[in-house]
Formats: sequence, structure tokens, C-alpha cells
Amino acid sequence: MKVVAIIGGLAFMPIVTLYIFLVLGFPYGEFAMGGKYKVVPREKRIIFVVSLVIQLAAIVIILQMVGILPLIFSFPATQRVCYLFAGYFTLNILANVLSKSKKERIVMTPLSLVIAVCFWLIAIGN
Repeated sequence: MKVVAIIGGLAFMPIVTLYIFLVLGFPYGEFAMGGKYKVVPREKRIIFVVSLVIQLAAIVIILQMVGILPLIFSFPATQRVCYLFAGYFTLNILANVLSKSKKERIVMTPLSLVIAVCFWLIAIGN
């Protein structure tokens, strides 16, 4: 299961990098929010800051579930959060598949799929 957690954690890296670039104003908006903006407006960048925090928390949870990182909360509480993230990233697959942006569909859908599968495997397998 540690390999699954590592794969899940690594699958976040392109997304985390993209979101950092979007927060900094780089022109990669076609990969997020349905491709509505090439450069995400300043007032909308907070969405990506919040998402970054959520993603970093998800990485911590998946690594805690397999013992790579020490637990902050009890195992049952961490497992419940793992299930929550599994559901969240499953819904994220649907959002990416339905995106108007071809770039978002092609790049983000497979990443979301890998992440969701890793979370489900770890949540159920522990």
C-alpha cells in the first residue's frame, strides 16, 4: 500500500505546480475552471490557494494512512478523511470529464482518476 500512497502523492505534483503557477498569474488557465480564463483574474486566484491547501492536506492524509508520515489524529478519524478525499476526487473526475476545456479534460482527468483510485484503495485497504 505504501507504493499506492506514493503514486497518489506524486500524482498531485503536476496539479500543485499548475495551481502555484495559476496563483502567480501564469497563462495556464486553460487547464482549470473549464478553461474560462487564460490568465486567472487576481480575485479568483484565492480559489487556487484554497485548493492548494486542500491538496497538501490530502497528500498528508494519504501518506499518514500507510505510515509514511505519523498520524496527527486517530487512525479512524484519518481513515474517514481519506474516504472523504476519495469521494471528493471521484467527483473531481466527473467535473474534469465534463469540462469545456479540452486541455483540462486530457490532462486533469487522468490525474484525478489516479488520485481517486489511490485514495479508494488505501481507504478500503486499511
